[in-house]
Amino acid sequence: MAAPASSNRKFLGRLSLPERNFVAEALRTETVGGVLLLIAAITALIWANTPIKESYESVRDFHIGPGSLGLDLSVQHWAADGLLAVFFFVAGIELKRELVAGDLREPKAAALPVIAAICGMAVPALVYTLVNTLGGGATDGWAVPTATDIAFALAVLAVIGTSLPSALRAFLLTLAVVDDLFAIMIIAIFFTSDLNFAALGGAVLGLAVFWLLLRKGVRGWYIYVPLALAIWGLMYNSGVHATIAGVAMGLMLRCHKEEGERHSPGEHIEHLVRPLSAGLAVPLFALFSAGVAVSGGAVGDVFTKPETLGVVLGLVVGKAVGIFGGTWLAARFTKAELNEDLAWPDVFAVASLAGIGFTVSLLIGELAFSEDPLLTDEIKAAVLIGSLIAAVLSGVLLKMRNRKYRALWEDEERDEDLDGIPDIYEQDNPDYHLRMAEIYDKKAAEHRRLAQLSAGSSDRHDGPA
Repeated sequence: MAAPASSNRKFLGRLSLPERNFVAEALRTETVGGVLLLIAAITALIWANTPIKESYESVRDFHIGPGSLGLDLSVQHWAADGLLAVFFFVAGIELKRELVAGDLREPKAAALPVIAAICGMAVPALVYTLVNTLGGGATDGWAVPTATDIAFALAVLAVIGTSLPSALRAFLLTLAVVDDLFAIMIIAIFFTSDLNFAALGGAVLGLAVFWLLLRKGVRGWYIYVPLALAIWGLMYNSGVHATIAGVAMGLMLRCHKEEGERHSPGEHIEHLVRPLSAGLAVPLFALFSAGVAVSGGAVGDVFTKPETLGVVLGLVVGKAVGIFGGTWLAARFTKAELNEDLAWPDVFAVASLAGIGFTVSLLIGELAFSEDPLLTDEIKAAVLIGSLIAAVLSGVLLKMRNRKYRALWEDEERDEDLDGIPDIYEQDNPDYHLRMAEIYDKKAAEHRRLAQLSAGSSDRHDGPA
């Protein structure tokens, strides 16, 4: 999204109008979802740390589903494997759109944010591994602090009232998209249990049918929804994490527009499903995954156990250093020029905000330590605390520049000729300037009329009694 310097574009420079509109719409939904996610997480923590915590455990551990199909799962399991498949379905569409129709389709434009995102995953993993190697902890959780939760990050922005310029928001979204891609790969490669090749073959066959129907232009949710559920069930029983089914189907959708289309099928479906993902699937996952018992002793343990300390340091230090360092190095070696309206401290602030790793971090924490429920809860507590520290740190850094951000945001949103297109995108359009001249002529005439009225009123007051 944010491109290296070129003949007409700088790193974190102004987005193209279509990209700006897409980012604005996507992030608007994610912001609402992020607020719901925040509410769900707080509800889970309160519910799990009050005298009625037994009811929370009862609901979370309640089993439901057809056992004959291998789907007699707990509510928490349904949320992690089922609802998050919807989240990863949207992530798959988003990734496909960026690769074929967004700015990531241009290798030069994609290089810098992709390098930043990769460094933003590698450094937290290294920090966790180093802490646990030196401290004698389990290195199984190396992937926990690698993910960025875009919805939670946007909720923090909404809470602190910061209006980031679209280029910074797009950079954050790009980081999250690349994070999701690598998180998908990590889950598929490192957290696949014993394979059931019959079920896996059935899932692959289902995906082939799904792809063929899409290519033939077959329409109808009543065809695709049952097929998607069958693919998901087979993928779950295959031993491959079930969310991979969601990603695979998302990547199969066509995300480029053909002649006569206002939106591609992928964009249309993403527009329909994203509110379900952000507003229901992810908050419910948080409700049944974030409820860990937190006491003074437990919080203290987070900073003393190597596994939990590695997660906190990975999110707070690893993410910020990795993303900022990767961005700076990539910009230096590609000779990219930073947008003159922004500064490197702005990049560091966004890098710190990316340390909010919640949804995918909780999921990977559950997968990494599935054999140790106590350590799983401690890892979840570390994710919550690390994300909270990252949120506070980035909030302070962003607030320090809020006046500048507000001015840039207002410039981007100004539409004085009321044609639905921000004025900043019409500076090369003669018709725009003619419209503005007409608007100013009308305003000038009105001010002259008011001046004459004021002068007449003044003469009457100053005249003889």
